Amino acid sequence: MIKFLPFFLVLACFSSFSNTTRLKDLVTVKGVRENPLIGYGLVIGLNGTGDGGGEITNTSLKKMFQTLGLNPQKEVTSKNVAAVIVTARLPAFGRQGQKLDVIVSSIGDASSLAGGTLLVTPLKGGDGHIYAVASGPLSIGGLDKGKKMATTARIPNGGIVEKELELSFNDKKAVRLAINHPDFTTAARIEKMINQELGGKYATASDSATIDVIIPTYYERKVVELLAIIENFKVNADSAAKIVINERTGTLVAGGDIILKRSAVSHRDMVLEVKGGAEESGKTSILSVEPTTTINDLVKALNALGTSPEDLISIFQALKQNGSLIADIELI
Repeated sequence: MIKFLPFFLVLACFSSFSNTTRLKDLVTVKGVRENPLIGYGLVIGLNGTGDGGGEITNTSLKKMFQTLGLNPQKEVTSKNVAAVIVTARLPAFGRQGQKLDVIVSSIGDASSLAGGTLLVTPLKGGDGHIYAVASGPLSIGGLDKGKKMATTARIPNGGIVEKELELSFNDKKAVRLAINHPDFTTAARIEKMINQELGGKYATASDSATIDVIIPTYYERKVVELLAIIENFKVNADSAAKIVINERTGTLVAGGDIILKRSAVSHRDMVLEVKGGAEESGKTSILSVEPTTTINDLVKALNALGTSPEDLISIFQALKQNGSLIADIELI
């Protein structure tokens, strides 16, 4: 409980400094996103910690030898080889020769990938085309700490972009902005801010998550310059009143304008009454607060009575069920 109270105090301090937010942190531009890549490969050079056989691994080894001009007659089995899935993320404007970080994960019964080397592996996109290749020595994050997750490794700069995505971004006549956390109030404010700063009706909020922006004539073929300007506009983003509860860790995070109505709660040795005044009677702690009390003030008052995080969760859930707490509660 000692750690719980300061958390809410810090939360309250942050809220006073976050009245406005850059559009860069609120929206994404349609079409500007990373694309996942995936491939299948072999890791060699393991110190007896590989798959030790298996249909997939053995077949892959045989095909690899055939590609290299060898023709083994018998099935090749080795504990120094592991079958793996290789993943990476292709940047929106990834160019040929650009390096990518890749993640390598065992799909067989290998006990560790430490010390292994990934053979050249093609990485495909969702359309089945090869966009990058990956290879190189694996890193499991240190021999001591890496032992806990030794079947997953990384290769920093282990991938190379071989094919670019075709995007004629600078020729666009309009762009679409998607709000990360859809909200009608925020969408209306963004529309107003862009039109005000650009000096015309260029932005239109079509719903709570979408802002369509027409490229002004004087920014044609200068879309990058326009977006660089727009993404630095600052808007006061609105958010719904919500309390997020993690029952496994006893953590509560509250945000937005949360309202408490007149109510009374009896929980174990404590009675909470939202109306005003305070008193104590025997072993029962009676806490009275004003209806305008904020969640931060309420949590501090409850913690002062020795309320545990588990009790706080139960109290907030009961207040929500009764209709006295005007906020959404999300369990994670």
